[in-house]
Amino acid sequence: MTQIDRGVMHAALTRVATKAAAFADELNAADGQLGDGDLGITVSRGFAEAAEATLPEDMGMALLECAKAFQRVSASSYGTLLATGFMAAAKSAKGSHAIEPEDLAGLIAAARDAMMARGKGNLGDKTVLDSLDRVARALDGVPPDLMARAALDAAKDTLHDFRGRPCKLGRARMFAEKSAELDDPGQLALLRIIEAATAEEC
Repeated sequence: MTQIDRGVMHAALTRVATKAAAFADELNAADGQLGDGDLGITVSRGFAEAAEATLPEDMGMALLECAKAFQRVSASSYGTLLATGFMAAAKSAKGSHAIEPEDLAGLIAAARDAMMARGKGNLGDKTVLDSLDRVARALDGVPPDLMARAALDAAKDTLHDFRGRPCKLGRARMFAEKSAELDDPGQLALLRIIEAATAEEC
């Protein structure tokens, strides 16, 4: 993994937007078992909008454009959380024309913390927050050429480790017994996003 500048970010957003159109049905189905069944729509529309946005050279402003993209097309809780995460990362990256690989863990941790505050969630609730936490910790101190694989493995491991545990946040908490048997849709969505974003590096 090299520096992430405007061009690299746009390419990653485009990969996710393209692949999200294919995995949207999977996410809708997973979400439909515990929620509204619109998660795939949220993710695909949000990244399609972000991929079409004109990104400034300032990486903080570029991340802010991603947040605005999700705000424009989605009022869902997941879309709001992703927008919140992008905004938190934007504050940390403001004024930089490139994000260094060693700064990624901190940006993801900032997004995690902001999303926890906005969604009033905690680690261990079986949500996307757990996945972000694992990814942030997995990237800390890892050589750049191993980061894509480390992020992907962390997202996969989160899904695996939370199987058999009930969801404790959002609508899914009302189906505690059922949710224990299923993957959390938000965690699954982040895994698919990371798979798409890192497709050329893993």
